[in-house]
Amino acid sequence: MSDKPQWLIREDASVPVLVALALRQALGIRVPDDLPTLRELGVRAPDAPDASPAVEAQWRDYWDMTVEPRAHPSGVPLELIDGFDTLVALPATGAEELAAAIAPHAESALRYARAAHDRYVSSMKSHTGGDAYRAYASAIAEFEREIGRRAHSFELNVQVLPFSQRGIWWVGALTVAVTDGLRRDVVAFDAAIRPVIAELA
Repeated sequence: MSDKPQWLIREDASVPVLVALALRQALGIRVPDDLPTLRELGVRAPDAPDASPAVEAQWRDYWDMTVEPRAHPSGVPLELIDGFDTLVALPATGAEELAAAIAPHAESALRYARAAHDRYVSSMKSHTGGDAYRAYASAIAEFEREIGRRAHSFELNVQVLPFSQRGIWWVGALTVAVTDGLRRDVVAFDAAIRPVIAELA
């Protein structure tokens, strides 16, 4: 029984991930290049200065630790940042510029992230009848039929986010971000998630 393939899929609209993306938008950070902006969150004026290279590099490290903390442990102790409850922890040394840059945005980033997370929770209850995993089981079954073998054991994290563009993006080795509207579209989501599963399984 133990050799039967296992798959573990975690789906969420994680508040820490939403906070990180809200801060990215507020600071004018452009990495990751392919990720769109968040809806219903102010976009910086076109003439606003972009984040400094130091802030951008420190945010990228913080993003990797937030999305996949086990894969990206910090080499130094982490410290919670005032104003962000327990949702933002940065390295005690080496992230000073980022800590200073995000401080003024704490209240707005938290408010946005919590509201977006609450919308995700209520929309998944109403759209899936509480069975969020049926879509994944269907895509895995289709993958297995196509290739004629059982899917290998795999792990996948799915962040369902209110991006301004519809799509699906790899944001970590085992993590994808998908637009909330795409996630609720059963047929389109099934087609979008299948290549992801094929890559892992």
